[in-house]
Amino acid sequence: MSKTGLFEEFPAVSAKQWKQKIQFDLKGADYNDTLVWESLEGIAVKPFYHEEDLQNIKAHPTSASRKWHVGQSIYAGDSAKALESLEKGTESLVFTIPNELANFKALLHGIDLENIPLHFNFQYLATQPIKNLLEILKGKNVEAYLNIDLIGHLSRDGNWFHNLEKDHAVLEEIHGLATTHTSVVTFGVDMALYQNAGANSIQQLAYGLAHAHEYLNHFATSSTPQQSFPIAFKVAVGSNYFFEIAKLRALRWLWGSLASEYGIDSDCHIMAIPTKRNKTLYDYNVNMLRTTSESMSAILGGADTVCNLPYDAIYHKDNAFAERIARNQLLLLKEESYFEDVSAVANGAYFIESVTEQLAEKALALFKQIEKSGGFLSALKKGSIQQKIKESAAKEQQLFDKGSIVLLGTNTYQNPQDRMKNDLELYPFVKTQPRKTLIVPIIEKRLAETLEQKRLDDE
Repeated sequence: MSKTGLFEEFPAVSAKQWKQKIQFDLKGADYNDTLVWESLEGIAVKPFYHEEDLQNIKAHPTSASRKWHVGQSIYAGDSAKALESLEKGTESLVFTIPNELANFKALLHGIDLENIPLHFNFQYLATQPIKNLLEILKGKNVEAYLNIDLIGHLSRDGNWFHNLEKDHAVLEEIHGLATTHTSVVTFGVDMALYQNAGANSIQQLAYGLAHAHEYLNHFATSSTPQQSFPIAFKVAVGSNYFFEIAKLRALRWLWGSLASEYGIDSDCHIMAIPTKRNKTLYDYNVNMLRTTSESMSAILGGADTVCNLPYDAIYHKDNAFAERIARNQLLLLKEESYFEDVSAVANGAYFIESVTEQLAEKALALFKQIEKSGGFLSALKKGSIQQKIKESAAKEQQLFDKGSIVLLGTNTYQNPQDRMKNDLELYPFVKTQPRKTLIVPIIEKRLAETLEQKRLDDE
């Protein structure tokens, strides 16, 4: 900004001068010990950031402002619910398809397919049902995401859908069918699992990138050169507001860098959803505050679709009231808080730009280590990914247990009169099911589970 008029009377202040002034005001207290704190990722966060912090930051493709859609999760078979949700403001539908019996024609009946983006979460792997779906979409300018994620299923379940060979054969067949539809995206990467299991932001980015690279390496090195490689990332957004903005920006940057190594100029689609990691059973209304903040981070970070988590999702079955509240949180942000087109507002923010680059650089270094050791699948089979996530989760759990990480109403300011035992429709804790698996599965676990189990026992 050029200096004119009044501003000419004020000389520029360097970062060094600001720091000297702060040290003077501390009256002998150590600057680093008093004001610099370290994040779970090991990033030192300073008390202030200056224009000088941007001097060596590289250009990255996160600066473009992008529109985002209000998403709504729909369990297959409830077409009436989908239409009702669209009437009440939903802009993108996220269908969970539990088995091969889904009637896609009935499910999509009445939906304006050319204007409503569709996401599918298939809980099985088979060609014929997806072929039936693609037949319905044929000839329509529809934006659809199949989110086929073999590795995500393996990571979560511990086993392939069928076996390695058959799963990849089915995936190749589905990908071949989907390529005839220019706006249908085959591949999905479920990064939300890593966050919900306790991975820090650097691990989430590195594992998500290595996870995606398995697909990119397999399909983009085939005999047919590819100019694009459409892919969708599902990302869980945590409560560290500015870090989560930076995380999503870093993800888009990292994917662009990786794709360019294959000669591919292809952006990614990011669907963001609030994390389950910090959600609580007691004082559950605070979950609405958490999901609002997390949705804001997702929007400012440049997510393409934001699908909110109902405040009672961990212990109640789907219900109209909680889903309406979750949807309205996003609509209030978009239409009344002017968050409709704001992803570019983080551009140039000294703190966010600095953290974005640090997350990207550290994640890239970890990604390279994984690739050097044989790749993501190899690391999963060895158990090293699972072990690193456990270590990160244990570190975070320790901070929660001693009160350094605060969940209001749970480990701070508990309401002793709060009772929840009779309200549980879903089991809100980790379920143990001993069975034989190829790898150790990655298990999601909330921070408050042990504390909440004790409170339930004491009711």
